Formats: sequence, C-alpha cells, structure tokens
Amino acid sequence: MNNSETISISKFRPALAIGAGLLLACAFPKIGIAGFAWVAPGAMLAVAVGVDGRSAFRLGFIAGLAYHLASLYWLLNIPVMKIAPFTGWLALSGYLALYQAVWVWLCWKIYPAKISPPFDREGLLGPFESLLAANWSQRLMWALSCAALWVAGEMVQARLLSGFPWNFLGASQFGMLPIIQVASFTGVYGISFLAAWFAVSMLCAAAVVLRRSHSPRQWMGEIILPLLTTVGVVMLGFPQLLQSELAPARLQVALVQPSIPQQMIWSPTESAKRFEQLLQLSDRALTNGLTSSNKPALLVWPEGVVPGYARWDTNIHDAITNFVRRHQVWLILGADDAAPRRDDPFAHDSFNSSFLVSPDGEFRATYKKRRLVVFGEYLPFARWFPFIERWTGMGSFAAGSEVVPFRVPELKFKTSVLICLEDVFPQLVRGDVEEDTDFLLNLTNDGWFGESAAQWQHAANSVFRAVENGLPMVRCANNGLTCWISAQGRLQNAFHAGTTDAYGPGYKRIDVPLLDGKRRAPTFYRQHGDVFGWSCVVWSMLVVSLAFIRQRASPRVLPSIPSGE
Repeated sequence: MNNSETISISKFRPALAIGAGLLLACAFPKIGIAGFAWVAPGAMLAVAVGVDGRSAFRLGFIAGLAYHLASLYWLLNIPVMKIAPFTGWLALSGYLALYQAVWVWLCWKIYPAKISPPFDREGLLGPFESLLAANWSQRLMWALSCAALWVAGEMVQARLLSGFPWNFLGASQFGMLPIIQVASFTGVYGISFLAAWFAVSMLCAAAVVLRRSHSPRQWMGEIILPLLTTVGVVMLGFPQLLQSELAPARLQVALVQPSIPQQMIWSPTESAKRFEQLLQLSDRALTNGLTSSNKPALLVWPEGVVPGYARWDTNIHDAITNFVRRHQVWLILGADDAAPRRDDPFAHDSFNSSFLVSPDGEFRATYKKRRLVVFGEYLPFARWFPFIERWTGMGSFAAGSEVVPFRVPELKFKTSVLICLEDVFPQLVRGDVEEDTDFLLNLTNDGWFGESAAQWQHAANSVFRAVENGLPMVRCANNGLTCWISAQGRLQNAFHAGTTDAYGPGYKRIDVPLLDGKRRAPTFYRQHGDVFGWSCVVWSMLVVSLAFIRQRASPRVLPSIPSGE
C-alpha cells in the first residue's frame, strides 16, 4: 500500500472517532443501550492505534466532544437567550472532552510494545496486529491500567473546578441491578472500571481475530478474565437483590410534581398562579380517594416551585402554615431563604434551601444547599466584583456549610435532604448518611431542560447514591422524575399511574420503608469512601510515571503519518 492510499485511510479516523463518541452517548438515557458502554472505550482507543501522541490526543478529544455534545444536548433547552445555552453547551462539552483526550493519549503512551507504522502493507490492520507484539500478560496489565486511568479521570472530574460527576461510564448501567450492587463497595467507579477493562480487552481480542486467528481459545484468552470478573460481580449481586425489602414500618408520602415551566418560575407576575396550582395539586394528593386513616403523613414539594422567601414573605408563609394546619400533615419543601451577612449587617445572603414544617405550622428545621451550580446559582467572584451581577442580570446564592438532618420523632423517621444536583456527588452524599438515616430525599427542579434526557440521566445518578449507601432515595422533582429508589437501586413509580408520562403535572403516593428505631449496617462505601477510586488514581500515577521514565531512559520514536510522497 502506497502513502497516498494510507493518507486517504487516515482521513477516516476523525469520522470514526465521532462514531465512537456517539456510541458511548447512546449508552445513556434516553437511548440507553447499556451494552454500548462495554465497547465504546475500546473503540476510542482503536481509532488512535498507531498514531503519534498529538494525534492520539486530538482523536480522543474528537470522540469525547461527540460524546458530550450528544449526551448533553438538553442544555440547549434552557429558556434564556439561545447564545447562552449554546455557548455553555460547547464550553462544557469541550472541557469534559479533555478527559477522553488525555485518556486515549495516556493509554497509548503506556502501551508496553512498539506500535508499527500505519502505512505498511496492511494499511490500518498493521497496527492492530502489532498490538500482539506485547505478550498476553503485558496486554492484560495494559487493559487493567487503561481501566484505572478511566476511573482516575472520573475521580478528577468529580472534584476539579467544583466537580461535574455526570454520566460517568458506570452510571450507564443503572438498570443492570445485579451488576451495580458492587457500588456498595466501590462506588460507581467500580462499574466504570469493569466496563472500561472489558472494552479494552475486546480491542485486544479484535487484534487476535484480525491476525486471522479465529481460534476461540486465542481470542477468548483476551477477554476471559474481565468476563469472569463481571460474572463474579453479578453472582455476588444477586443475594443483595434477593434481600427482602419488607420493613416493619413504612411512611406514607405524597410527592407533588407541578411541572411548572421555567419561564413561569422566573416571572413575578405568575407567582400567585403557580403557587395556587401547587396548593391545588397538594390538596388532591392528600384527599382524593382517601380517608383520614390512610392519608399520607408527609407531603413533599420540589425545588423552585414556591415563590419568594418561604419564611419571610408573609403571604407565602401564612399560606403554607394554614395549609399544613388544615390537613394536619408534615411538609418538606424547597424554597429560598435569607440571612444577614456577618460582615455587613445591612446586607443579606440568599440561600437555596429546604424546610421541615410541622402540622402546627412551625418551621422546625432548615437545610441550606452546600454545592451550588456555577453560573446557574452563583457567579464566580461576584462578591468582589458586584458589577458582574449588574451586567448579567443574575444574582448569586450563598452556599450552606453543614448537614442538617430532618428528624421527625412523631413519625419515627430521619432523612437528609439533597437539593438539585447535590445527589450526583458520591463523596458529598455519603457524608449525609448516618446509621439511623431512614432515607435520602432529593428536591430538584429539572424544568430548565424541557422533556429531555436530563431528568433520566439525573435519576440514574440517584440510583447509585442509593446503592452506595444502602438506603432508599426519594426524589421529588418539578417535572420528572418524581419517584423513589430502593436500597438495591430499583427505580419505582417513575411514571404517573396508568400512563407512560414522567414529565407532566400530578402527584404520587408512595410507601417508604423505615428502620423503626433500628440502625442500618453501613456499606463498605459509606464507611470507607472512595478507597477503590483513589487506588485507581495511585495506580495510574505509578504506571504513567514509569512509562515516562522508561521513555526518557530509552526513547522510542513513534511513527507519524507522512504528509505526501
């Protein structure tokens, strides 16, 4: 094969990289073909086989950009000036694509054998065959190291620049209940590791097949260990699924989903109308088809649907307290709160908060959101440069500083509230759980994104917080998904009764299992945290350091694709 033929082949690499990225995007809701996650990382590596480091980085970035642009398309639904969501969509996707770019580059940097040029007689098949220049044990360690590198990237992504732990590779498996039980030990990172390891091993198996070695014994040798490990994880997961979810006590909860459009939430003239809609839905949730003996004991309102400051706006405060007194019901709601600034008594801070209100109208507890969404809930440096808020027309919330469990001895339950995207942070959620916590409660407003995949992707994260900590998660959303998730990760009551609608207005009544005074045995993950994730970070640092030391000691010249005759 001559050089010009090779150049034409190399031009397909960017298109193939886009295909690999789209393949991974399809593993997540709404398409949600979970099996693609067990192939896509290997496809990203395959696209860059045999190229130099710069090209590997570029192809990895293209694949990552396609993946994030496709899976985060719902950012374009934010109902503000279209240039803002479009710019944010591009910027966030570009930033996240760097993780795939670095991953592809480092994976080939640590490969233990020289990759032959892509312009030999076999064209692109030559580099695939030369993967086998390393022996089986070397390829095994390489595949394991690639999986560790993937997890290390997710660990950084969850923390850097306030963190964005969204659509991790393992989260695509939220419906694969036997597999995800391992998250109670490793967190979501363990499933990411398994999927990445299997995908890279499949790449090595493909190299064996392309060498025209069709013996199952040879190509199966490449995937047998990740396959057996996955089977072992599934077998260990089944006993957890078979555990009875029957509880000696259950709490009847009414969840209200008003599905208020975001434009109405922003409009002061619509405040009275949307609040009246919320009260009407709540009234039906507590009365329709019920008697005083079987009505819910707890009512929950989501984030963003109560106008004004619930504690300080007299009309709103009186309406809330009159409502709970009339129905004699406990209420947990999301609303704004305010408090004087310590450094300026003439100014105040606003907080995105949740409140516990008793049947006698007393505001018993307040939790202030700790993990704010940049540009959504706060503007960086706005405190020091107030003109930023004037230019943008946006205000900023202040962040809370502590966990505030909501205890209701009268109903014998204790819950920790998570507001909006706080439930996507594994390291934050485990700090909210104690041995006597009955369930987690997420109040969220996903109405920013229309009827899109955002709500399902958000709920997929909640599934892992439930499994990681071994307790139920209740979700109350403005427009979906209002539901509850068992300690084993079963997503329940996702649709309105008798429909396939998850987004529209309505209410749901659920029975949540309680501990009834007992203490919950902590999962390994809740007790020890990201031991597995940090182990992958350390492993990755060692492997990458050794690769660079080895290269410096004995530089190898990686081939580059020629630009012409």
